[in-house]
Amino acid sequence: MTRKSHGEKVFDTINNTILALILIIVAYPLYFVVIASISDPIDVALGRVILIPSKIVWDGYKKILAHKDLWIGYKNTFTYTILGTLLNLSLTLTSAYSLSRKDMPGRNLFMGIFTFTMFFGGGLIPTYLLVKSLNLIDTYAVMIVLGAVSVWNVIIARTFFQSTIPQELLEAAIVDGCNDFLFFFRIVLPLSKAIIAVLTIYYAVGHWNQFFNAIIYLRNRNKYPLQLFLREILIQNQFNEEMQIMDDNALIAQTIAMSMKYGVIIVSSLPVLILYPFLQKYFMKGVMIGSIKG
Repeated sequence: MTRKSHGEKVFDTINNTILALILIIVAYPLYFVVIASISDPIDVALGRVILIPSKIVWDGYKKILAHKDLWIGYKNTFTYTILGTLLNLSLTLTSAYSLSRKDMPGRNLFMGIFTFTMFFGGGLIPTYLLVKSLNLIDTYAVMIVLGAVSVWNVIIARTFFQSTIPQELLEAAIVDGCNDFLFFFRIVLPLSKAIIAVLTIYYAVGHWNQFFNAIIYLRNRNKYPLQLFLREILIQNQFNEEMQIMDDNALIAQTIAMSMKYGVIIVSSLPVLILYPFLQKYFMKGVMIGSIKG
């Protein structure tokens, strides 16, 4: 094992210091939200909570979880996320693989049409009229079908296929009697776990945080995603009877509302934070393969 020179040691020290500072800058706000959500709201408001929780209380979480509409939002958001992500992956992977094949007739024309939509769109009013003509207003499908394909993700997946799946592999499969469909499902997809994980993260997070389409197209509260109910709690302060703060002290009510604000962030982000570690290695691999070989 070779010994590092003085210059290398200085470089490593500076590099590690910078990375540690970046980690603190990124991680501390997340950590603060966690400790603030379980600390005494008055201490949080007075700035006494900095590194450790103060007088741990769970009032904010109790009131959030008592909101029955929250569970309706969770159910709907999980439904939209799972079904929407499956549709996104199906359309993105199939279109990206087709566009990655050099023997596909007119692939440059199709790619040009796809790319055109990245820069030019009809706007909200034409989109609304189209959705209305398709009878998708106030339906579950409108939250799943709209934005079913991201052209940017198609480009990423196409680049991955071009740089990872060699033409010789397809030729060998054809010699063995494999057609295009079998080649895609039995060979291409198993070799594409990295890009599938990347696209899953991208699409799932997008569906999980989606609220604009719900505001525009949904009318029935039973179809609202989680984000709309959180919006009511944080911005409009619209609570059901079982969530009303039964306290005459306005200051206490305000501090409890602040505690709920931090708690809502944790409640809404927790599922995504739980999912990410399982896909992290594929996520890193997929992004790096596309950037290095693309």
